Amino acid sequence: MHPVSVQSTAASFVSKPDDAPFVVAALYKFTALEAASLEETRTALKAACIAAGIKGTLLLAPEGINGTIAGTRAGIDAALEVIRQLPGCKDIEHKEAWAYEPPFQKMKVRLKTEIVRMAVPAIDPNEIVGTYIEPEDWNALITAPDVIMIDTRNDYEVAIGTFAGAVDPKTAAFRQFPDWVKANLDPSKHRKVAMFCTGGIRCEKATAYMKQQGFEEVYHLKGGILKYLECIPPDESLWQGECFVFDDRVSVKHNLDVGNYQWCPVCDGPVLRGLVCCSTDDCDPSVVDR
Repeated sequence: MHPVSVQSTAASFVSKPDDAPFVVAALYKFTALEAASLEETRTALKAACIAAGIKGTLLLAPEGINGTIAGTRAGIDAALEVIRQLPGCKDIEHKEAWAYEPPFQKMKVRLKTEIVRMAVPAIDPNEIVGTYIEPEDWNALITAPDVIMIDTRNDYEVAIGTFAGAVDPKTAAFRQFPDWVKANLDPSKHRKVAMFCTGGIRCEKATAYMKQQGFEEVYHLKGGILKYLECIPPDESLWQGECFVFDDRVSVKHNLDVGNYQWCPVCDGPVLRGLVCCSTDDCDPSVVDR
């Protein structure tokens, strides 16, 4: 899932301004949803979001819900109230940012086999998962000499920003992560593993998979990169670059301010704003300033 072409300038998206009319809410929840009634749930949820003036994308699967939506404060609150009525979603958490213009063009609710695709049967983060680490404690963990830190995101996401010292699996899709683990990690050698992703959902499955494979000490950043960038001051941060997001903002920085990237419709990747992009065959979104 890639964002559509950017239709606004960097100044259109900022974090927590008093006069920004749009709230951007990212959420997910692993919870058992009845497969037989997912189509009915999809129809009702889409109708409720449209009635509230909400745009964005929500994914529904037997394992739960995942997505990002945007709208007015009242609209987001109304949509969240409907989502909380889904089985197991009463306590669903979400992360917020703010925008002057809507970062989505349509409202989509899609049915999937997984809300984040790993394609490994019998992985249930509700049954087994790694140890959550609060953003305030993350720096101490990842700077410990006996910890290997892994970025579980896709290669084009890692290219524009990651934590200092993180291992990049160079995967094009999350479903490639299990094969990378089998080829590169060993429970007897890599005893402490710290993992992170954008909002936390991929690490829920990644840590569950690692635990299943025999890795004993597996940690993941609670709330993901977005929560870290929201909570940790820039002068204390170990984050380098910007964080890719799946909407028209393209990337965000500390305090969740909009970043310096736009989406290139030719090479299908994030590129720095203001660059002449795709004028030659050498256009490469992975070659950027950090």
